[in-house]
Amino acid sequence: MALLPILRYPDPRLHTRATPVSLFDAELRQLVADMAETMYEAPGIGLAATQVNVHKRVVIIDISEDRSDLRVFVNPEIIVRSGEQSCEEGCLSVPGVYETVVRAENVTVRAMNERGEAFELEADGLLAVCIQHEIDHLDGKVFIEYLSQLKLGRIKTRLAKKARITA
Repeated sequence: MALLPILRYPDPRLHTRATPVSLFDAELRQLVADMAETMYEAPGIGLAATQVNVHKRVVIIDISEDRSDLRVFVNPEIIVRSGEQSCEEGCLSVPGVYETVVRAENVTVRAMNERGEAFELEADGLLAVCIQHEIDHLDGKVFIEYLSQLKLGRIKTRLAKKARITA
C-alpha cells in the first residue's frame, strides 16, 4: 500500500468529472487499498478518487470510531433523496475549514464494490452526508462551493494566505 498525495483546493483538478469504472481488477483493488491508507493517515472519514488525482468513480468511507467499517462505492449514484439536514462538514482537500451545508437527510445509493458486485444501501445521518459529499467530488464539486459567495471568498483568501505562509 502507498500513501497518495491529496489535492488541495483550489487545485483545478478537483473540478474534473470522474469517469465510470469498467474494469474490476487488481489495479482497482490496489487503488482502494491506497486510498484507505491515505484516508486513515490523514485522518479522514471519506475520500474520493478525484481527491488523489485519479479521475475514476471510486469512493471510500469509514465513519466507525475504530476504523473497522470501510465501505467501498464504485460508480455510485444516489437514486433516492429525502428530508433535509444541516451538518458541519470538513474536507481533506480543504484542510482546517469547517462549514455547515444543507444536504438530504436520507439517501439510497446504488453502487458496486471493488469486485464489481452491485448493491444498494439506504443511509441517513453522517453516512448520508458522507456519501453525498464524496459523490460531489466525483462530479467535480467541493463542499465549500455550496456556501455563499461572501463565505467562499473569505475561505479562498484564508487558504491563499495559508499557502503563502507555508511556501
